[in-house]
Amino acid sequence: MQTGVSRPRAKIPASVRIATLLFPPAGLWLFWRRRDVGLARKLFGTLGVLLYCIPYAALIIFLAVRFNVVQVEWRGGFPPVLTRRKTVPDYRAVELHRARQQAQIPPAPGHTNAMSSANWPGFRGPNRDGVYAGTPIRTNWPADGLKPLWRQPIGGGYASFAIAGGRAFTIEQRRENEAVTCYDLGTGREIWVYSYPAFFDESMGGEGPRATPTYDDGRVYALGATGEFHCLDSETGRVLWRKDILSENGAANLTWAQSASPLVVGEKVIVEPGGPAGRCVIAYHKLTGELIWKSLNDEASYSSPMLVTLAGQKQLLVSMGKRVAGLRVEDGAILWQFPWVVQMGNRNIAQPVILSTNRFLLSAGYGTGCAIVEISHIENAFDAHEVWRNKNLKNKFTSSVFWQGHIYGLDEDILTCLDAETGARNWKEGRYGYGQLLLANGQLIILCGEGDLAIVSAIPDRHVELTRFPAIAGKTWNHPALADGKLLVRNAVEMACFDLSP
Repeated sequence: MQTGVSRPRAKIPASVRIATLLFPPAGLWLFWRRRDVGLARKLFGTLGVLLYCIPYAALIIFLAVRFNVVQVEWRGGFPPVLTRRKTVPDYRAVELHRARQQAQIPPAPGHTNAMSSANWPGFRGPNRDGVYAGTPIRTNWPADGLKPLWRQPIGGGYASFAIAGGRAFTIEQRRENEAVTCYDLGTGREIWVYSYPAFFDESMGGEGPRATPTYDDGRVYALGATGEFHCLDSETGRVLWRKDILSENGAANLTWAQSASPLVVGEKVIVEPGGPAGRCVIAYHKLTGELIWKSLNDEASYSSPMLVTLAGQKQLLVSMGKRVAGLRVEDGAILWQFPWVVQMGNRNIAQPVILSTNRFLLSAGYGTGCAIVEISHIENAFDAHEVWRNKNLKNKFTSSVFWQGHIYGLDEDILTCLDAETGARNWKEGRYGYGQLLLANGQLIILCGEGDLAIVSAIPDRHVELTRFPAIAGKTWNHPALADGKLLVRNAVEMACFDLSP
C-alpha cells in the first residue's frame, strides 16, 4: 500500500468556470450533468450551493412574475402559489354570454319542485349547519365525474347561493358594480339582475362581495362587501328597501369586507355591522327596513348569525370580534357570553356547529384550534363554559359539519374527523385545499379549494374518498349549495350545476 502520494486535483473545465461566474445555476447544472457532484461541492460546498442559488432563483421568479409569465395567487395557505393565471373574473365573457342568452328563445324552465327547492334559503342551508335534508341524492358518482347540467361564466366574489322555487340567487361583482342575480336552477338562464355602484378589493382575497343572499317568503336580502343592504322582490328583482349598514350604524368595514349573511327570524332580518354605541348587531323589520332593536358594542366578525335553541331557549348565536354570545330574539338582550379570540389578530370566520341541546363547536385557523362550549340554564341565569379545547381542528375559512357523534371538517386543508365528546382525532387524511363541505345522506360533498368536487363517506373509523373530479377551474372558496337534488357550485370565474338525483 502506497503512502505519501497525493491524488491529483480534478480539473475544472473553463466552460464550467465561465458559466458559473456568469450564471451560477447554469454552471451547477453542468456539474450535475457531468455527474461530478464532488467537484461541485468542492467548488461551492453543499450549503454554499443552496445559498448561492437562492437569489438567482428569486430573480427568475421575480422576472417571471414581472413579465406575466406566471402570477402569484393566495389560495389560503402559506406561501402563495405560482400559477399561469389567477382566478379573476372575465367580465367580457360574462357580458357576451348573457347577451347570447337574452338573444335566444328562453328554454323551458328546469324541472324543479318549488316546495322542496326552498329547503336551501341561504348560507349553508336552512339551519346554517351545512346539512342537506332534502330528497335523497346519488352517491355512486362515475369514476370520471359527473356531467354538469349547465356551466357558464359568472362575476367575481365569494358568495354562495340561496335556492327557492326553482331559482338560485347570488351576488357577484360586475366591473364597478355589485350585482344581485337570479338564475333558473334547471337551465342556468339569468332571469333578472339588479346592480348598483359598489367595489371592494384587497390584495389577498381579491375583489367582490362575500356574503350569501338570504331568501324569505318572496324576498331576497343581499348584503354587499361595502355594507349596501338590499331587500328585493324575488320574482322581478325590484328594490323594496335599502340600507347602508356601515354608515347608518357608524361602523368601519372589516379588512376582508362584510361577510356575514343576513338572517331572517320571524318579522326581523338580522345583520352585524359591528358599530359602536350598541350597534354591533341590528334587527330591521324585514318588510319595511325599520329598526326594531340594536345590541352590543363589539366589533364584527366574518361569521353569520344563527337561530338556535340552547339550554331550552331559542336565541341568536352571534360571533363577534373577541367573543360569542347568545342574544334574545325579541330585543337583542344578551343571555350569555364566551370569550373567543382568534390568534394573529384575526376574527372568527367559521360557523359555530350545534352538537346537542346545549353544546356547540367553535373552530378557527391561524393556530387557534377548536373548543366545545356548553350552555346551562340555572334558575333565571345562563352560563357558558368550556368542555374541551385542542388544536386538532383549525377551520380557517371553512366550516365543519356534525354527524352521528362526530365532527368532520378541514383542519387547514386536510380533512379531519373528531370525536365530539372527547375532541380526540379519529383520522386526518386527504388534502382538499381551502375548500368547503356539506353533509348529505351520510356523505361529505367537498368543493375543493381549486374547484374539484369530491364525495367522502362520513364514517369515523377511516377516510374513504369515493370519487373526485374537476368541476370548475381556479381558486374556489365559495360554499356549495344543494336543493331538490341540484348541486350548485361557483367561484369568481364560473358556475355550474350538477344533478345528484338518484
